[in-house]
Amino acid sequence: METERVLEVSGADVEIAIAKGLIRLGANRDEVEVEVLDDGSRGLFGVGAREARVRLRVRGKAAQPSASPPPTPPSARVERARAKVSGKDEVETARSVLLELLDLLGVEKARVEVRRAEPAEGEDKAPLVLNARGVGIEALIGRRGETLSALQHITRLITSRELESYSNVVVDIDGFKARREQSLRRLAQRMADQALRTGRTVVLEPMPPHERRIIHIALRDHPLVTTQSVGEGERRKVTIIPHREQGT
Repeated sequence: METERVLEVSGADVEIAIAKGLIRLGANRDEVEVEVLDDGSRGLFGVGAREARVRLRVRGKAAQPSASPPPTPPSARVERARAKVSGKDEVETARSVLLELLDLLGVEKARVEVRRAEPAEGEDKAPLVLNARGVGIEALIGRRGETLSALQHITRLITSRELESYSNVVVDIDGFKARREQSLRRLAQRMADQALRTGRTVVLEPMPPHERRIIHIALRDHPLVTTQSVGEGERRKVTIIPHREQGT
């Protein structure tokens, strides 16, 4: 007997909502019908922002009836990934988790390259960077990398749970973040030159933690400027301070 499974999901944009729903359903993109209930809105200067909402429909075999409906189980394929991890090795655990998630999202011929990022000053352990490639995988980057951020969050969450300790996993897709890193390094040098030319502190736009980290690393050996992060939450940003402003 076939039964229709329906799930409504919200997200920062439509693609993020769809990705969340596919992972929860354990279905590929071509196995579901997507109905956009609300495109969402970024609002005006953040005021009146509204999440996107989608409804996913997927058909599968009906479960046997019971007195009370059981809770929705985690994806069987994610469970198999967990079962394959015996030594709790961070690299293999993270790689296995991401590959299973990409399988759920219908990415064909997925492969994952792993490397350690360059450590930042005062950092005990540098992030583990997973660069994923596959047919049609670029669609998982999303607008301004937001879908990629959702995939990274889920990968980090499952990996940390499997290792029973926090794992600082960074997920990249086809070198998207690597290209962004090169752009940020060039920006850091330009802004350092500006700080020295004007003799004033340069304040960059708010950035997520991994992007602020790139700026700090790019300028940590600069002999004439110092960097500091200021602000709170999503408004946290990097400042570039010329030494002569500090009186040095």
